[in-house]
Amino acid sequence: MRIATTIFLTDETVTPVRLARELEQRGFAGLYLPEHTHIPVSRRTPYPAGGDLPREYGRTLDPFVALGQAAAVTERIGLGTGITLVAQHDPVDLAKQVATLDHLSDGRFTLGVGYGWNVEEAADHGVEWSARRELARDRMALMRALWSAEPTAYEGEFGSVQASFAFPKPVQAPRGPVAGPRTLIGGGAGPKLFAAIAEHADGWLPIGGRGLTESVPKLRAAWEAAGRDPKGLQVVPYAVLPDPGKLAHYAELGIEEVVLQLPPAGEREVLRVLDGYAAYL
Repeated sequence: MRIATTIFLTDETVTPVRLARELEQRGFAGLYLPEHTHIPVSRRTPYPAGGDLPREYGRTLDPFVALGQAAAVTERIGLGTGITLVAQHDPVDLAKQVATLDHLSDGRFTLGVGYGWNVEEAADHGVEWSARRELARDRMALMRALWSAEPTAYEGEFGSVQASFAFPKPVQAPRGPVAGPRTLIGGGAGPKLFAAIAEHADGWLPIGGRGLTESVPKLRAAWEAAGRDPKGLQVVPYAVLPDPGKLAHYAELGIEEVVLQLPPAGEREVLRVLDGYAAYL
């Protein structure tokens, strides 16, 4: 099983360069970074985990800039977003960012896609909350058009793009209906999410990794009903606090990669936790 990591990198934590080098030297499989552009102070949306919103949410580094630094000082580790709030981006710009990072890292990028939880943040990006899933779906389709081998136009409900020259292209070849880098969708288990995964992704990024015994068979059923190759589905438990029993259970479910949560801390504390996680490599 590949052991990757995720962390809220901020202006107060270990740097992307230092962490990426340590991960590669120690044999970890990858680094995934979350995204929040800002957190409005006068917010009404409850923190999903309960209690006060942790300080790091309002201080996150831009994941694409940070992962670009990580790519420049490594050769092997995977680099991903966990997750990109696609509805909050201009899709033409985002398609260019994704393709450029994937190209410069020689195909090491994973695009984690999410729908978000913070209504106030999304509103500042002009996102109508009830339509955010449809908006993200539309923007993903537009980006796939720009990533196509030949100039391809797209006309959607929320946006369009003319047939265009758009290079570089992501490294990975198309997989059925999916074009672009490895793409995983985050979110809670359910028919809508599983339909989206089967339609335009390579798999699921379930936060915390709970309830997979019941959920994974349902996802596989939706995946196969959409005509996707059963061997192609990837389930990557995300932001996991590990123990041997949990990882053994994931292995029994056929899971080949897990993303462990690192603390949003300085270099000394992060490296101490990495030393503990090394037992799972």
